[in-house]
Amino acid sequence: MGPQKDMIAVRVSKDHRAAIVGAPSYFKSHPKPKTPHDLLTHRCINFKHGSAGLYRWEFDKGKKSLPVAVNGPLIVDDVELLVRAALDGIGLAFVSDERVEPQLENGELIRVLEDWCQPFPGFFLYYPSRRLQPPALSCFDQCLRL
Repeated sequence: MGPQKDMIAVRVSKDHRAAIVGAPSYFKSHPKPKTPHDLLTHRCINFKHGSAGLYRWEFDKGKKSLPVAVNGPLIVDDVELLVRAALDGIGLAFVSDERVEPQLENGELIRVLEDWCQPFPGFFLYYPSRRLQPPALSCFDQCLRL
């Protein structure tokens, strides 16, 4: 369901995309997964998001949507630790592709299951369309526009 007709939507981030990544050292002793179901036989680094518990890895391909509850030797609650563990070859990590872009480019991390990680909309700022906006909102709007 989209915004109401009298609302203005301002994009404040580009689309997001997940990345399943592992270090080359991890893949020396583990085959690359071909489907999300293959992750059940892999060491995966779980991420705990506050009181919500462990994050179930979510995959989409065409009209198929598949959540996978992965297992592994490590649970973290910090994205920096998640990436560090993947770089150290502990297992596979589910992260934003933006977060690991440099490591993917220099080969420190390898991406797998890319065809199951479809982009999803980024963030938008919504506000009522009125001719006279408060100056602070106008300034904020201009600063956030991409």
